[in-house]
Amino acid sequence: MSEIVGLVGMSHSPFATLLPPREPTWPGGRFLADAARVAEAVARLAPDAVVVIGPDHFHANFYDVMPPFVLGVEEAVGFGDFGSRSGPLPVATQLAWSIRDMLADAGFDLSLSYSLTVDHGVVQSYEMVSGGAEIPLVPMVVNTAAPPLPGLSRCVQLGAALGSVIRASAFAGRVLIVASGGLSHWLPSNDPRDPSVDGARREAVIHGRADTRAFAAAREPLVRAMGGDPNARVNADWDRWFLERLGAPDLTPVSALSDEDIEEHAGRGGHEIRTWLIGLAAVARPFVWTSYEPVPEWITGMGIGTTFHVD
Repeated sequence: MSEIVGLVGMSHSPFATLLPPREPTWPGGRFLADAARVAEAVARLAPDAVVVIGPDHFHANFYDVMPPFVLGVEEAVGFGDFGSRSGPLPVATQLAWSIRDMLADAGFDLSLSYSLTVDHGVVQSYEMVSGGAEIPLVPMVVNTAAPPLPGLSRCVQLGAALGSVIRASAFAGRVLIVASGGLSHWLPSNDPRDPSVDGARREAVIHGRADTRAFAAAREPLVRAMGGDPNARVNADWDRWFLERLGAPDLTPVSALSDEDIEEHAGRGGHEIRTWLIGLAAVARPFVWTSYEPVPEWITGMGIGTTFHVD
């Protein structure tokens, strides 16, 4: 049987690597310093495996087939977008298969990948939390990019089942859960039904799998152009509200939000909080430590929460 040693919820942004602060007091400096503190605390916890729950940004999943949840069981390969790590990642295969099989028995039919491509939405938080250590991981990708999105309540249900199956797994080790995503950030629509998503962009979100590198090469300059703006929209009040709610045992105030509520107060990028709900429900205990820095230059509210104390 496995022991779940805790959860780290962590925002990610491509600009954390593309526009790192030159001084500790510059935008993003507090977030990176606190992320380093979390990595030190994780090293003391000494996990044998990490379950990383994160989104995909149209580097692996497209609208030819858009699964709500995908579990990697054998290989995980970093796409290398925005300067993130590329190439193979170590996978905790025994734990991954235990999770897949027992979740199926519990009524959750996750899509399965023997070779899962993961982008900065998984890789960045994994590397920050692990501090560069090669801890075997189990990657779970959640569709947060555009409708049809998995419901928030369904994410909580999946998280509760995930926690149960990890604890009952034949994998005899210490397991850390990492939830990567959010917080507030405003992004263009990716919904093929949206009239603003037309022409080449609509073609790419549907058929981009045919040439993922070409799609990424066309998209990255558009994303990079969004960085560095000190006036970019971030809703620090909502982000702090969210972190406070996850410091309580009851997830209902968050899981009761509608998609329209999230987009109004946290932008389309705010849908990534689904990963945090899955992680909290799996661990079944609230955050005891949080950190937050609004970083408009990174177009994101950069939050961290842990269910264990950080020195």
